[in-house]
Amino acid sequence: MHHRPHLRRPAAACAALATAGALLLTGCGGGQETAKDPVQEIRGKVPKAQRSAGVLRIGTDLNYAPVEFRGADGKPDGLDPEIATALGKILDLRIEIADTPFDKLIPNLHAKQYDMAMSALSDIRQRRDGTDEAGKQVNPGVDFVDYFIAGTSIIVPKGNPKAIHTLDDLCGRTVALQQGTTQDEIIARQVLACARTGKPLTVHKFDNDAKALAEVASGAAAAGLNDFPVAAYAAKSTDGGTRFEVTGAQSKSNPYGIALRKEDTALRDVMVKAVDQLIRSGEYDKILAKWNVSAGAAQNAVVNGGI
Repeated sequence: MHHRPHLRRPAAACAALATAGALLLTGCGGGQETAKDPVQEIRGKVPKAQRSAGVLRIGTDLNYAPVEFRGADGKPDGLDPEIATALGKILDLRIEIADTPFDKLIPNLHAKQYDMAMSALSDIRQRRDGTDEAGKQVNPGVDFVDYFIAGTSIIVPKGNPKAIHTLDDLCGRTVALQQGTTQDEIIARQVLACARTGKPLTVHKFDNDAKALAEVASGAAAAGLNDFPVAAYAAKSTDGGTRFEVTGAQSKSNPYGIALRKEDTALRDVMVKAVDQLIRSGEYDKILAKWNVSAGAAQNAVVNGGI
């Protein structure tokens, strides 16, 4: 961040600024006002628990490249870990990532095993309300600080041998996906739609996305459903780009959100400010460009903005 040196302005210049309706505080008048450093302001609002520990603990499922995964050195890598690290620098907190199975992210958050969860978690009402698919209350729910927009894509074997382009083309076939994801919710509705056509849709669910992709690669499933960044990355990187391709248009774009316990309003609010500062600084755009996901850029942080 660049800071302009504070200069005392002569009275004539101050009068001109006042006439122009300037809103920024300058050196006009009796004393000097130093412009506030937004990063220092944000750091001043970090809750005592995190500030005292000097650490922000984050639950992440490191099995969803390029959003989060383990790099060649075994350390967390990808879009979310890089954004988390950048947010940690703004907050002056060390980031500590707890590798956690996706379906345990929110339960372990409520168990206070970490401060928040950040793992390609779509901000959906069910998670905010803490309900299951039947609408039954299963946990207290979470608040989300949204920071990225992602749609769902269909991934198929290279050449698209089954000519799948839409969700309706999945009817009468088998699809593979990771359980507990937004795609799990989408496919549940498609199962009902396919049943009405007399061509049932078979769904194979796995505890991680790598297993789901392996089903597609082997031919055991005709297609898989993934968040667009993950589908695009798999198509580009798996076997040198010869194994998969993305087909059709994205469906149901929804934000990724940082999940926090509803009672942690102070931490939620400071994360909003930190995400906004990261976006304003330009570092956010650099991170997205590195992972080729600039199309999902958010304009600003939003609390509970999902559908």
